[in-house]
Amino acid sequence: MASQVELKEKPKAKKKKSLKVDEHIIEIVSDSGEGAQKCGQSFAAISAKMGNGVWTVEIIPAEIQPPARSRAGASGIRVRIGSHKITNMGNEANLVIALNEQVPYGRIAQNAYAKGTIMLLESKWSDFSDEVTEKYKEALEDFKIQGIEVIEIPMEDECLKIVKNARKGKNMWVLGLLSQIYQRDKIKGEEQIKFIFRKKSEQIISSNIQLFNAGYAWAEENLDFQYEVPAMKTKDELVVMNGNEAIALGVLASGMEVCSMYPITPATSASHLLAEIFKDSGGLVHQAEDEIAAVGFAIGCSYSGKTAVTITSGPGMALKTEFLGLASMAEIPLVVVDVQRGGPSTGLPTKVEQGDLLSTLYGQPGDAPKIVMAVATIEECFQFVILARKLAESFRTPVYILTDANLATGQQPFKRPNVKLDWFAPPIDQSPWKGDVKPYEWDAKTGLSKRPIPGQPGGQYTLTGLAHTSEAHVSYIPEENQMSSELRSRKLSSFQKSLNTPKVNGPAKGDLLIVGWGSTLGAINEAVETAQKDGINVSSLHLRFLSPLEPGLKEIFSKFKKVMTIEINYSDPKDHPQYDHDNRRYSQLAWLLRASTLVDIDCYSNVEGQPLTPKRILNVIKENISSK
Repeated sequence: MASQVELKEKPKAKKKKSLKVDEHIIEIVSDSGEGAQKCGQSFAAISAKMGNGVWTVEIIPAEIQPPARSRAGASGIRVRIGSHKITNMGNEANLVIALNEQVPYGRIAQNAYAKGTIMLLESKWSDFSDEVTEKYKEALEDFKIQGIEVIEIPMEDECLKIVKNARKGKNMWVLGLLSQIYQRDKIKGEEQIKFIFRKKSEQIISSNIQLFNAGYAWAEENLDFQYEVPAMKTKDELVVMNGNEAIALGVLASGMEVCSMYPITPATSASHLLAEIFKDSGGLVHQAEDEIAAVGFAIGCSYSGKTAVTITSGPGMALKTEFLGLASMAEIPLVVVDVQRGGPSTGLPTKVEQGDLLSTLYGQPGDAPKIVMAVATIEECFQFVILARKLAESFRTPVYILTDANLATGQQPFKRPNVKLDWFAPPIDQSPWKGDVKPYEWDAKTGLSKRPIPGQPGGQYTLTGLAHTSEAHVSYIPEENQMSSELRSRKLSSFQKSLNTPKVNGPAKGDLLIVGWGSTLGAINEAVETAQKDGINVSSLHLRFLSPLEPGLKEIFSKFKKVMTIEINYSDPKDHPQYDHDNRRYSQLAWLLRASTLVDIDCYSNVEGQPLTPKRILNVIKENISSK
């Protein structure tokens, strides 16, 4: 590799070494506000358009503007690209671009880098102030001891040749640098810049393209290495987006016409896209004054005949609780998207967690049955919204979609959906209501009933959150409340009978079964498949429906010597002397499965706010195989 001295003495590399690799992991880390996420997202989009598998993970500090050059305030993005489908963020990074020498430490503390990781480091800090320069030299020595290969790059000086404020242009220069290192198509790079700055002036677009080309040219002249990551072999036409964008497009594809929400991290960007495009299809984004008003507005819209969606995160779900109970009691179709983040309270607003499962299932007072689904991929973020609208209307119930920060901001290509007419909501039924049919005429077997629509001739009825009869009359008679509760619950059993038994990834019996849900799918499967190649008798199972649970679980579990969940929420560590069988708290899916199947299910989980890596899960598998 080129060193700093070589770069200064010989501006042109002698000969480039091009290494063909199956995949690579790249990180860009900087101070907040330097555009690292935009750079990484653009690089990922270009790579996806060139046929590579892609997965991104944003590195976002909780503070809006943390102190500059601070280890805790590292901002950035991880991009994993490959010659095959990429489903998770992977393990240690191969290449890091750092805009100062302090921000990598936040990632080093999370084991994101290893010996041999190459770091392209902004060199401006080598000649700054005495204090800064001293820290810079100390960091370089430390990186060397850790086995990180550092190449110092004069990013600031090169950007100042084109723009007056390098802080606002360095990210596009870095995009050019990366594009040359990974042999990305320059035309696609320029097209991507035109797209992301499409609302800016021609001057801004032009200067950013100049920066991109300058970064590309600098790498071409000064770096002596390149990587080739061949494209995937696929005949499918692909699209690339993040989970929140997929949720937004799913709302359009479902035929829903109203999204009512209040801004909350990490869910807000879904409303940004909807606000931009929804009006073109007759839709409306309503930004309410708070979370309570948002769900109330959505319920009112659903009551009028057109099912609405509200999108939020954990703290917003807590505020919506009473209204969500109303939707269950009054049997009003409603789609609720919860983009989970670290909790409780404000918790970790920009970090990933799967901590809302139990609160979603049991957060409302009394018995409030509902359908709860958990998406596992970015494509499912799109598809499940369409399904949720249909289920909400068919079963007259709220349907919850659990996603999380990992999916919300992660980018991934998937097969372009072919739009189908049956995705869309049908026209509102305005035919006369049959006078002898009650507004809650529950079927004794299924609990289902036909829904009257306000404005439908003869279909008017009293909507109430109070206990009521099939005629919608308020009632406190014990037998009637018991019956109505049973019939509302019966809808879940009816729906459960339509579900298929989930498929096991690997042998149907063995030593260990790993059960997961949500965004951990890719990392779990990759770890399990690696373990299987090493001769370990392990399989995995991933659940999408959590209320009602998918059928056949107890029978599946019975064929394995040990069953455990792997999750991103809290559980007590089993090896601590304070905990025993009587007082240990289990992770949330484990708790639910133990209660539902009466199987002694173990768990591994943490609340570190980071996506789980395949390497970490593989270590958990090996530990649990050896401790059987």
